Amino acid sequence: MQMSIVVLIISIVLFFVLFFGIGFILNMLLRMSWVMAVVYPIVAIFIVDKVSFSEYFTNSGAAFQDLGKRFSSLATADILILVSGLAGAIAAGFTIKLLRKNGYQMF
Repeated sequence: MQMSIVVLIISIVLFFVLFFGIGFILNMLLRMSWVMAVVYPIVAIFIVDKVSFSEYFTNSGAAFQDLGKRFSSLATADILILVSGLAGAIAAGFTIKLLRKNGYQMF
């Protein structure tokens, strides 16, 4: 299935803004600058995988093997979208650090 360039651009911007916003709010509430950048790989796994969470503990070999196959078979557009989400989470961490450095104590 082909993805049009317009859908790709909108998806990239959407993932960046979505994870920037979630990361910014989590950083502000939890006072941990990089919490979303650490949590994002787990979120990406949940987006990509088709295996239930409990199967990672009950049948871990097959579950991780399936996850590896799914990550290796991602299309370039999917990788770009997921990387833009990670970039948004990292940008939220840098933004919070900058705000704290400039004296905003509520952040």
